[in-house]
Amino acid sequence: MQTRTSRGPAVPSDNPTESAQSNQPGAALSVNLVREAARRIGGQLIDTPFMHSKTLSEVAGCEIYLKFENLQFTASFKERGALNKLLALTDAERERGVIAVSAGNHAQGVAYHATRLGIPSTIVMPRFAPFVKIENTERLGAEVVLAGETFAQAREQMLTLATERGMTLVHPYDDPLVIAGQGTLAIEMLGAQPALDDLVIPIGGGGLLGGIALMAHAMQPELRITGVQAERFPAAWCAFYGKAPGEQAGMSTIAEGIAVENPGQLTMPLIREHVDAIALVDEAQLEHAIVLLLEIEKTVAEGAGAAGLAAVLSDPARYAGRKVGLVLCGGNIDSLTLSDAITRHMVRHRRMARLLITARDVPGSLASIATILGEQGANIEEVTHQRAFAGLPVRYVRIDVTISTRGQAHLDRAMAALRVAGFSCDAAGPQ
Repeated sequence: MQTRTSRGPAVPSDNPTESAQSNQPGAALSVNLVREAARRIGGQLIDTPFMHSKTLSEVAGCEIYLKFENLQFTASFKERGALNKLLALTDAERERGVIAVSAGNHAQGVAYHATRLGIPSTIVMPRFAPFVKIENTERLGAEVVLAGETFAQAREQMLTLATERGMTLVHPYDDPLVIAGQGTLAIEMLGAQPALDDLVIPIGGGGLLGGIALMAHAMQPELRITGVQAERFPAAWCAFYGKAPGEQAGMSTIAEGIAVENPGQLTMPLIREHVDAIALVDEAQLEHAIVLLLEIEKTVAEGAGAAGLAAVLSDPARYAGRKVGLVLCGGNIDSLTLSDAITRHMVRHRRMARLLITARDVPGSLASIATILGEQGANIEEVTHQRAFAGLPVRYVRIDVTISTRGQAHLDRAMAALRVAGFSCDAAGPQ
């Protein structure tokens, strides 16, 4: 991971006069705008906990503090920026309504708070948007318009509708009021734990990271701030370091919440000024972090929500012994994706394995294998026989046995016992 040794100019001062026009769409980003956002949205969102994780700290080799934004009503931090924007609308703007383009958390945040405030809302989604997200957004009171095969096409339709209907755009990240709303997280986190050394924050378009970084450095100038992106969508990383994207760029990722093709025009200057480094994490690291949060903290995080933990675990030397704050920015992960992540994690860590066993095709062979595995404490999940496709001599069979174990050492003992009994045995999958 690349790092920077210095930042740009200091954070703007907390000058009360700066807030005079801060409720306007073009209001300049400032620390005071974030403080005003905190006052505006205060009491209208869930006060999510910011807690120390003893077990994750032991795993990571540093002190881990988690901000549980996945406990917001729509399971995402996006409510903060959306609500701040909505509360700053004029009466005329509220009457005409708001519009946004989103296939995920931003859509639900806008829909929920617009309905709660009596503001008509329209969300434009690409036609490929998952049905569950369409249904959830409609259930929260928004009109959903499906348009275009790509996000860019959906955005064009959204802009057309906004002009036709005179609606106010609620941008997911490139709006001062939205950025300021996300920055309120820094006030809460550092208010609860002022001695933090690091913040590690996911970045897609940059509203969350930019807002937090702006406010955090006003409160604690020496704080080190790191952004995290999925290596398959490294747009902000490329912009930050002046690099070209790698071969995997643009591929699907489990962290779809930060899979943004271009960072914001407002957010990147903030990030260049206040962020020390941006890390890239791969899919296996994201899946590992999702499962750790589920197993250890008993909390569900989507890929983007687990990105901060993934970055810390992937670079332990950078964070060793430090106090690190992470934002679990979202928990909207569908059941099948979560199930796949758990299964893949178990395979990688040898808690589930497929044994390829060669045996004589005679009565009792399978019973012997099952007995040996049972004696070793391995649980058999599935058994299949391969005769025609195994490439073995006549009267030999390959028996594929999927087992659950306690890890690599346990698996090794089970395989050794089978070999002692005269069975040829290998394990499929990662070694």
